[in-house]
Amino acid sequence: MPEKPEVITVAKKLERKLLNRTIQNVEVYHNNMIDYPSVEEFKERIKKQKIYEITTRGKWIVMTLDDYYLLFHLRMEGKFFFRTKQDERNKHEHVIFDLDNDEQLRFADVRKFGKVMLIEKDKIYSMKPYTELGLEPWDKDLTSDYLKEKYSKKTLPIKSVLLDQSIITGIGNIYADEILFLSRINPLTKAKDLTDKNRKDIIENTIKVLDKAIEEGGTTIRSYTSEEGVTGLFQNNLNVHQREKEPCRICNSTIIKIKVGGRGTYYCPKCQK
Repeated sequence: MPEKPEVITVAKKLERKLLNRTIQNVEVYHNNMIDYPSVEEFKERIKKQKIYEITTRGKWIVMTLDDYYLLFHLRMEGKFFFRTKQDERNKHEHVIFDLDNDEQLRFADVRKFGKVMLIEKDKIYSMKPYTELGLEPWDKDLTSDYLKEKYSKKTLPIKSVLLDQSIITGIGNIYADEILFLSRINPLTKAKDLTDKNRKDIIENTIKVLDKAIEEGGTTIRSYTSEEGVTGLFQNNLNVHQREKEPCRICNSTIIKIKVGGRGTYYCPKCQK
């Protein structure tokens, strides 16, 4: 699943082509991808809305329009393509926006898990997903004390807790493994048992790992790419994730793969005792 660096990469790509464009019309070919409002309301409300800004919140792409915020969640394999009206529609292109420059923005998803929302500006902070999202990794309020409060009663392994979007948003499976490796924390350690240094290391290495991943355009693993013809390079920097049975780059021990909370988890048994 695309994580924060991949989502930021996609947003930056979209920004280059969509800023100040006006959405003239939209066609929806798979209704379940429209999470809010109803499909008919979505199609009517979005007409003639201009795109002013494209940012991210957690793993959501957020477009600022005249009267609404247009949100996209890529889920497993959501992608955007730019086409003309004359181009034949691919069967996996489920939401198609007509733009004022005769181009189309097409939201495609082979698995149909992606989500689209059109939320009134005065409702954005009182509705999901915003009400369920924790702090961004770069938020000044993300401190050791903040994590201490959030982790104090968490008996789950820290690997699982790092994936909890209500605490720190944007971290997924790949980057959680990398953050814990750099922090020298065993993924099975209970979140409530972390020390002040552990929590500070998590914050520092979250920023370090995500900044580097963003610089490299995200991570391309299996079938995920951020956009047509665009692939990230951060997979070349992975220390543990998907490196099972390979030597640790720090101590030469063999990387181990286990399951934590049902998720494949990679770590070095020596560096992360």
